[in-house]
Amino acid sequence: MRQIFLAGLAFLAACLISPDRAQAQDAAIQPILQEHQALIVKSSRKTIGPAIDAVASSGLPQAQTVLEVWAAKNMWQRKEDGLFFIGEKIDSKTYALTDFDSGETVGEFPKKELKQLKPNSGIRALIGTALVQFQLSDPDIEARKAALLSIERDPEASLLAPLRASIDGEPDAALKAQKQRLERLLTIGYDTDETARLSAIADMSGDLGVDVRATLNPLLTTTREVAAGAVPEGANVAQILHPGQDSFDKITAYDLLADKGIAPARVTSDDIRLALGEHIEGGSVGGVPVATLHTQAARLKAYTVLAAEGEVPTYVDEAAIDSALKVNVFFDAYAEPSKSVTDAAAKALKDIELKVGLNQTLDLTLDALSLASIYFLAAIGLAITFGVMGVINMAHGEFIMMGAYTGYVVQQFIPDHTVSIIVAIPTAFAVTFAAGVAMERLVIRWLQARPLETLLATFGISIALQQLAKNIFGTQARPLTAPGWLDGAWVMNDVVSISYIRIAIFILALIFLGVFLYIMKRTRLGLETRAVTQNPRMAASMGINPDKVNMLTFGLGSGIAGIAGVAIGLFAKVTSELGSDYIVQSFMTVVVGGVGNIWGTLAGAAMIGFLQKGIEWMNPSNTLAAQTYMIIFIIIFIQFRPRGIIALKGRAAGD
Repeated sequence: MRQIFLAGLAFLAACLISPDRAQAQDAAIQPILQEHQALIVKSSRKTIGPAIDAVASSGLPQAQTVLEVWAAKNMWQRKEDGLFFIGEKIDSKTYALTDFDSGETVGEFPKKELKQLKPNSGIRALIGTALVQFQLSDPDIEARKAALLSIERDPEASLLAPLRASIDGEPDAALKAQKQRLERLLTIGYDTDETARLSAIADMSGDLGVDVRATLNPLLTTTREVAAGAVPEGANVAQILHPGQDSFDKITAYDLLADKGIAPARVTSDDIRLALGEHIEGGSVGGVPVATLHTQAARLKAYTVLAAEGEVPTYVDEAAIDSALKVNVFFDAYAEPSKSVTDAAAKALKDIELKVGLNQTLDLTLDALSLASIYFLAAIGLAITFGVMGVINMAHGEFIMMGAYTGYVVQQFIPDHTVSIIVAIPTAFAVTFAAGVAMERLVIRWLQARPLETLLATFGISIALQQLAKNIFGTQARPLTAPGWLDGAWVMNDVVSISYIRIAIFILALIFLGVFLYIMKRTRLGLETRAVTQNPRMAASMGINPDKVNMLTFGLGSGIAGIAGVAIGLFAKVTSELGSDYIVQSFMTVVVGGVGNIWGTLAGAAMIGFLQKGIEWMNPSNTLAAQTYMIIFIIIFIQFRPRGIIALKGRAAGD
């Protein structure tokens, strides 16, 4: 009767408890914390793993909160019942406790009745790893990005499963692609399924990312091993080593045997001397008088006697070394046990290295084209003044400097960098055109028939212009800021990239090539310039004023140098010495390409740009040596082709 009554009470209690309340009890995380209470309180990195795993794998929504609070050292234990809560400081002696499951404050308690959980850095790292699975699916995209970054920095096998689980539900396309790529890398490194690893290696074999190579390279890490008779079954052998061959000498091989305890260690000459010195008795060692130990044979005889008596280790002679090497096999073994995986990784790395080499060639080509366009811009004005007029203008570099400073001054009045550059280009042309015309009228026209005096005069003018720039702007470099849309670089992959400024300069060089060709081929000034270049006397007899043509031509060349200065100033330091950095290359470009020929100038700029980048690639640590080699090459080149790559024809060539 009593049993029936108790059963009835139990049934009644079960009916009174609502389904929601029962579900809430089942979904509580506090029982999990209590189950691992001892581990949590002990707080040891060596034993805390099961507690963290239990919380993380519970599937409860409170798990993330528990881990975050625990890592932040805000989890407190109430001493009277051992329950864990979120602690919030009220004052120095009182804390308010909040329940993990209900989210409600359970009251305020004195600090002496509580125990704070203070996980060390090692435990916090483990908690952080466990939190990643929650952060990968966090509604906040920044939290998901941070989780991916954490995995990239510290990948682990345990992170592969939660990463895979988060991919399908990722709403952001770019982040989803990043997750998929990271999943492939983790699969290569940590998946236990060989087929999945091989598939991932095949998927990533064409990727040039450094992280791909960083994932594949450890798979091919080898250790040097030795075994008796034959290679152990199941060993993933990279290569068999033969003592005395393949840079693997016999001594190294035997020392490996000694290190692994397979054979006794070798005894060196120093070891013999030390051992003999320690066993001298009555003026002899091992029955050999000390006075006779001046030869290696005598010392070895005495040592052999000591070894036979067990006083010293046995001496290992050549025969013993050869005998030990014959009965053992030496090999390099991969740390990765699967041969299929290492073969696939080696093939993938070989393919990647080939693609990296091709892309490095492309990157070097783009750099050379960029440098060639800079030299062409700097030299195109000189090609007019030197190539057409035959004037050696040593102040050409200072016109480039004047253009750069003009751009700087314009930016002081127009803060919008895009507008300021648009205004600076024609302004720089006008300023340097006027300076060029003034120089031609005041100096060049009076010395044109005397090239040496012209060179000295223009050299003096260049020094004066540099000093004038220092007096006006000082010696400190001035910034010529590029527009925001020119910031950054066009990144094709992890190997190939080129800055947008370099691309803009390349386009500008092509534009000026077209403008120059139009002026020379389609305008009256171009026609008259070509006529004066070919035969000044005949041109004068046809009504052309050679002085006026020379003045405008010199001004045009100087103006183009000013525009080149604006372009160069966008990436180079704008100082009074800016022009001197380009004057030598400008002259070399014009001379090598062919004096008086715009296509020759273009070819010369390309040749010097590619030559300089090629030499710098072969000798990257010494740029001065690269400049020296380039000048030597050009001197040799001029010996065989004194008129340049594209020489003028007709009377002008004779002049």
